[in-house]
Amino acid sequence: MSDASLNTAQNSAQPYEAGFGDYFALLKPRVMTLVVFTALVGLIAAPVAVHPFVGFAAILFIAVGGGASGALNMWWDADIDAVMKRTARRPVPAGKVTGDEAFAFGMTLAGFSVVLLGLATNLFAAALLAFTIFFYVVIYTMWLKRWTPQNIVIGGAAGAFPPMIGWAAATGGVSLESVLMFALVFMWTPPHFWALALFTKMDYDNAQVPMLTVTHGRPATRRHILIYTVLLAALAIGVGFTAIGGPLYLAVAVYLNARFLKGAVDIWRRDETMAEADSYLTERRFFKASLVYLFAHFGAIAAEAILSSLGWGLW
Repeated sequence: MSDASLNTAQNSAQPYEAGFGDYFALLKPRVMTLVVFTALVGLIAAPVAVHPFVGFAAILFIAVGGGASGALNMWWDADIDAVMKRTARRPVPAGKVTGDEAFAFGMTLAGFSVVLLGLATNLFAAALLAFTIFFYVVIYTMWLKRWTPQNIVIGGAAGAFPPMIGWAAATGGVSLESVLMFALVFMWTPPHFWALALFTKMDYDNAQVPMLTVTHGRPATRRHILIYTVLLAALAIGVGFTAIGGPLYLAVAVYLNARFLKGAVDIWRRDETMAEADSYLTERRFFKASLVYLFAHFGAIAAEAILSSLGWGLW
């Protein structure tokens, strides 16, 4: 064997060493973006001014807590992630990070984020962050996800807490306004994920996850998307007439919800023959539009808060 061949064989025999990118992937950075943004809006919309450094620390530790939840989710779900095309390349099923490493990483970040958020802001915000991590990892990931087709409905609460945590970091409590921001994310989550379940086809079937598409079928899922979108639209537009709303928010909400409702109706009208014919383009468009939908609504809430702080609010 030549020296080059020998070196190649030796290198291939060496165990893979996880790098920064592998651990960063455990944090679910795309999901973390949503966590950070909605938490920041909760902080901005709060009626209590926060020192910029305290605000930065609060958002940083909320982000770390969200990343900890992602790492612990990947630790527990490695078996089903391995058989789903969408998740098979995640660090644990891909063999880049061991389950024990993911667990230790997630637990360390969870403890770190909760303690430091409490020190930087207040104990209530820290307790709410701790509960959010517990809810996502234990209630949703370990229990609801594999047990009931309502998994994403109830489990959606975990993703809805960040704006409440941001609000609590500023005020030390909750209020109707923070509950409304929670409700926006909570009601948005089911149609967002059910659209994903529709166009990922057999992923959830193969993993035996009781998503609504698996337990009740695709036509029922399409009906549920429409129902939840109607309820979401009523809630989102109604927020425009509260303390965190305003004319700018209301204009954004009316426009986006009209388009979102149209997308839900388009999905509801479809059948599986049409879906196969166009590779679920309607569902993909609705899923992508749902991301813009949430960011735009929360961006409008932040804009209303900033305008009000400058004395430019119209109501």
